[in-house]
Amino acid sequence: MDSKTVKPFKSFSSFTRRDFLYRAAAVGGTGLLLNTMNAWGMGIASTASAPPALSGSGKGKKVLILGAGLAGMTAAFELEKLGYKVQILEARAFAGGRCQTARKGFSLTELGGEKQTCAFDEGHYINHGPWRIPMHHQSTLHYTRLFEVPLEVMINENDHAYVYSENAGPFAGKRVRIKEVKADMRGHVSELLAKSVKNHSLDQELTADDQRLLLDYLAREGALTPGDLQYKGRSGRGYAVNPGAGLNPGPGTPSDPLGFKDLLASKLGQVYSAVHDFPMQATMFQPVGGMDAIAKAFEKRVGKNIRYKAEVQTIRQNDKGVTVTYKDTGTNKVSAISADYCLCAIPLSVLRQIDTDFSDKFKKAVAAVAYAPVGKIGLQMKRRFWEEDDHIYGGHIMTDLKAINTISVPSYGFQKKKGVLLGYYQYQTQAIEISALSPKERAEFALAAGQKIFPQYTENFENAFSVAWHRVQYNLGGWAEWTEKTRAAAYPTLVEGEGRILLAGEHLSYLTGWQAGAIESAWQQIAKIHERASA
Repeated sequence: MDSKTVKPFKSFSSFTRRDFLYRAAAVGGTGLLLNTMNAWGMGIASTASAPPALSGSGKGKKVLILGAGLAGMTAAFELEKLGYKVQILEARAFAGGRCQTARKGFSLTELGGEKQTCAFDEGHYINHGPWRIPMHHQSTLHYTRLFEVPLEVMINENDHAYVYSENAGPFAGKRVRIKEVKADMRGHVSELLAKSVKNHSLDQELTADDQRLLLDYLAREGALTPGDLQYKGRSGRGYAVNPGAGLNPGPGTPSDPLGFKDLLASKLGQVYSAVHDFPMQATMFQPVGGMDAIAKAFEKRVGKNIRYKAEVQTIRQNDKGVTVTYKDTGTNKVSAISADYCLCAIPLSVLRQIDTDFSDKFKKAVAAVAYAPVGKIGLQMKRRFWEEDDHIYGGHIMTDLKAINTISVPSYGFQKKKGVLLGYYQYQTQAIEISALSPKERAEFALAAGQKIFPQYTENFENAFSVAWHRVQYNLGGWAEWTEKTRAAAYPTLVEGEGRILLAGEHLSYLTGWQAGAIESAWQQIAKIHERASA
């Protein structure tokens, strides 16, 4: 998945901050450390790159973890190192939560839907859950490094890919290379600004020296012609005929820029930003062979502690411990299990349907958070026409086609014969509408839209696999959708936990929808459990 931005932390020098935090931890333990960090608006979730260094032992104490997603497995892995006895209950027959990859044989049945079994060829897949790792997410990268999960580059932005809009004025219904929009918008805007400097419009704002420096910058940024400072195009926007050998094509033929007024009317300039938003970069990472390699690496290490097909029915606690009843979904047998502490890593969308003895205040907080309806589809194509015909290697095609938003071409298996592309990535109302379709109808919907951009689409289509996360049992949504209001009202209550029960997951972070949110939330909460257990 993907999602939101984290708050930037305040400007202390890193030495002073680290030194102070070290002293805070030495004096007041983890609690004071976390409170100090949060008071600075730099909660551990935005800065953590390694699990908390916890001392002491958890020997003789038992922690029950609900949910074997990344948060639950992170907690199990770290708590076991401290000597705690750990047991995980997982409702599914496999671990990983939303960290899933669909490849040949993978099955999914949505609530009220028909069973889908992925029929992609061997070696092909779609990450229908999380699908990219930013460099900022050092917590996720901590475990890929530790568990030796091989990574490859995930191309998150490709200037050679298309933008296609049906509401782009003069360019409506035409596919345009993103680099053409970027080059020409920057060129025209630079020329306009250069003219205003030359016409002395900025004399009150800038000194003569500043104006010379600005003109020098604009000439480079906008590829303006020396002397008259006009934008007449640049090689980076692409050629009409590419340069090559001999006299023909020889030097090639430059391409003509898109007109400034046409570009403004099209609003296509809004598809890019000169600087990427945090945590988006042009170059991101993905595990080789599928994102579930991360889940499987955790499962390999903590799987012995996971009880699968264990659907939580009730959660009860007193001042001595926590007792959970669960149903074996294979046999329908109900059993009970007790522990000193419980870390509940079940999504709030699911937790609110479970019978608990939480206080009314805590139940209200659990119920306060909406979850994002999210849909994705993978389309297997028998030929990589985007590479062969359009020379697009990785990246996204941006579009305003209803309920498509993004078509993403794979960053794996370049120049292989076949490939699986992401046919849509939809949210909210659009995701709800499309999720009502059968898997076959969803594929037809994605193909009809993609055909408008790529004439090769339909003839190359082989099969599809789709997911509507809001209809997936045990998830009921793509990620937690906090608002400023719910953050203020419910978030502190949920982070604090209640009694011997603490919560963890991407929903307890400012990195909602990212694996790092789940991991760092687990780090923070096991520090609290350890502090309480050691008191």
